[in-house]
Amino acid sequence: MPEIGHAPATILYVDDEDLALKYFARAVGTDFTVLTASSADAAIEILQNPDNRIGVLITDFRMPGRDGGSLLRQIKAEYPHIVCILVTAYADKELLLDTVNSSEIFRILEKPVDLPEARHTLRLACERARERSAKHDRLMAIDETLGFLAHELNTPLATIVNFSSGVLRRTNDGLLSLGQQQEIGKAARAINANAQYCFSVLSSFIESVRNAGKASASQSDQSAHQLILSLLDTYPLTHEQRAMITITVLEDFPVKALPNCVALVLSSILSNALRALSDQPSPTLQFSVQIDNFPQIRITDNGPGVPPEILARLMVDPITTYGPLGGNGMGMIFCKRIMQSFGGGITIDSIQHEYTTVSLHFPTNGDHAARSDQ
Repeated sequence: MPEIGHAPATILYVDDEDLALKYFARAVGTDFTVLTASSADAAIEILQNPDNRIGVLITDFRMPGRDGGSLLRQIKAEYPHIVCILVTAYADKELLLDTVNSSEIFRILEKPVDLPEARHTLRLACERARERSAKHDRLMAIDETLGFLAHELNTPLATIVNFSSGVLRRTNDGLLSLGQQQEIGKAARAINANAQYCFSVLSSFIESVRNAGKASASQSDQSAHQLILSLLDTYPLTHEQRAMITITVLEDFPVKALPNCVALVLSSILSNALRALSDQPSPTLQFSVQIDNFPQIRITDNGPGVPPEILARLMVDPITTYGPLGGNGMGMIFCKRIMQSFGGGITIDSIQHEYTTVSLHFPTNGDHAARSDQ
């Protein structure tokens, strides 16, 4: 397969005037590979053929049917790696504001097109297109790798879940003593819970990496609220668990650093909270997003709380209250390291028999100093 980073970008020129198409193709065709389309819909048909590998799109603004602004908005949504140039007459300038604000335009060329200026602009656009194409191909490779990872791990995890469910059913067939049923049932539930947690971590990680890739391609950031919503969409919550979770957004903020890793931190904290609430008569779990001196996400549950002697060591030593369920005490240490890696932090506040609040602290713009953690 050719190396996209070194392949010349193909240019697609869109104009409803046949003479304009022929003139442009003849004028710059000796320096660039040029395809032409006489309408927005014809341009989309060309773009849908991956063999054309369009890197730069130039479109006239005024065209019958869909105008250039409509085409550019579709390009931004469906082909964000393509570099776009708009060609317009002077009289159109007052109509361009909405197009410029809703589309990503590399340059605007004025009719009649000045050929030396157009060639210079095209050289710059092709260079930008090579950079975007290389990034696009890397994102596609990551996406394919994530799909392979999901397939390879989801299959054995599903087998484990089905096996543990079968074991649970067998405990009620009357062949075991009550003590054996309870012991085996407890082990099977632990196996099932851990497999479901692995499912959730895998789904959350894959979803967050894909979202981060899309956000990078469109030069936007995921917000804290969006990360929480994505987590709750992918985590295997029961109907009862989802009903006890609420989200309060006092002031949202973008998560600029390592959003996929922050998603893993949120998943780990959610898992701990759900375990703590498993025997609560009226469990509640609240996510809150706010900016109080610095951006933060808080996760509060009304579970049994954390004993003071454990709370003091929770993010320092590998200590856990979930040993029988497979815990190794490294979860909160991992979460702390992730948050500190980009200048954030994590704190835990808990009162036994009342509540536990885990707060994720994020740096403000330009603030990269690690915050003090307990």
